[in-house]
Amino acid sequence: MDILTVFISIIFVLNFLMAIAVVFLERRDPSATWAWLLVLFFIPLVGFILYLFIGQNLRGKRLFVWDDINKLDFKNMIREQLKQLEEGTFVINNPSALEHRDLIHLFLKNNNALLTQDNQVDIFIDGKDKFEALFADIKQAKDHIHLQYYIFRDDEIGKKLIDLLTEKAKEGVKVRVLYDEMGSRRIKKRSFNKLIEAGGEVEVFFRSIIPMINLRINFRNHRKLVVIDGKIAYLGGFNVGDEYLGLSKKFGYWRDTHLRIVGNAVHAAQIRFILDWNQASYRHDIHYAANYFPEFRHDGHIPLQIVTSGPDSEWEQIKNGYIKMISSAKKSVFIQTPYFIPDSSILDVLRIASLSGVDVRVMIPNKPDHMFVYWATYSYIGELLKAGAKVYIYENGFIHAKTIVVDENAASVGTANIDVRSFRLNFEVNAFMYDGKIARQLADIFRKDMEKCRQLTYYQYLQRPLKIRFKESISRLLSPIL
Repeated sequence: MDILTVFISIIFVLNFLMAIAVVFLERRDPSATWAWLLVLFFIPLVGFILYLFIGQNLRGKRLFVWDDINKLDFKNMIREQLKQLEEGTFVINNPSALEHRDLIHLFLKNNNALLTQDNQVDIFIDGKDKFEALFADIKQAKDHIHLQYYIFRDDEIGKKLIDLLTEKAKEGVKVRVLYDEMGSRRIKKRSFNKLIEAGGEVEVFFRSIIPMINLRINFRNHRKLVVIDGKIAYLGGFNVGDEYLGLSKKFGYWRDTHLRIVGNAVHAAQIRFILDWNQASYRHDIHYAANYFPEFRHDGHIPLQIVTSGPDSEWEQIKNGYIKMISSAKKSVFIQTPYFIPDSSILDVLRIASLSGVDVRVMIPNKPDHMFVYWATYSYIGELLKAGAKVYIYENGFIHAKTIVVDENAASVGTANIDVRSFRLNFEVNAFMYDGKIARQLADIFRKDMEKCRQLTYYQYLQRPLKIRFKESISRLLSPIL
């Protein structure tokens, strides 16, 4: 038996074993299962390598542990809110929140997401405004700054942020920075040397054991979250990089949505940061301290829940929230997303809403930052157009916002896109807000953005050339694993 025959036999056996693992052991979604079987069958060696890097399954694994959470009496607060909601004794002050009691119950039940009702929320849609406000809050920090981003670049804005954090560390403020290794692969740990020398701490999420080779390429911390003194939180779509200030020649103006939150919802954001930090850190774990969860009264009026999801979750919490919001719509659903690769449940609920007379509008970019994702998006958009939904192509640069507004009385803003990656593979965080004023503000922003869009009609979609149809077909076939 020659070497080539032995090699082919080994590849065949490995492929067979991998196929068994995909089908019988990991209990994947059927569409993803078939996609992986096709990859393994048609490109055996390459498919095997791809599976090692992006095919693992983390569902059910306990990645995030913080025993000190018991000191917050968190579980009792969740149980009490659930009990009061089910008994009808829970006091909800906002009429919009009353209309979404079932959604609030869903997140309490499947995500332990406390409802807080005293929050003030500011919306940022421009990178310069967002970073100006963030820098101002960081300068005022007295106790701690907890900051995590999926992408952290070592460019002009990145250097300015590191310099400012270094100054605060020298003042005695506890500074912690967490970034994702794959998203921030261009930055070097030495970029943070001055911050670390000043007493700051820096950790990397799912750090690779072997340089340049990360076997968890598919499971990335896509969250963008900042907590300052336990009183102010930022979350949304902006990462740290010059392109988010509109300085990229490729993308031009960067249109995103980010929130600044003041109120008791900040405590939920703090818990999320600590869980993520402790997972990444093996030297500097955060233990409970009262200064991380200060008691303070705030006169905000926006009820909201901080909802998180990830590949370790039994439930797809954020996706389920999207489905519940859309299915409850009576008048309108406005969606802004850079990637639109829904699974069948999201696609079905949007089609049903549109066919039922709900004004469904989806806004997507006019240019790709990931080619296969872009053409897969166009494939699914066609199905919405056929059902009567309105689709708008943003042409003033690149739209990266992850926003849903329903009936102009509830909204979600965060890091999760409308795609399989955000629903099942990435670690995400969203704020679900139940307030007519903030929802109308986001709806007005959507309408303002429409002025910088061209509407894509179903007739125009049907006229697309054969070349584009081919790209869509190939990209859609790969969509379960994009």
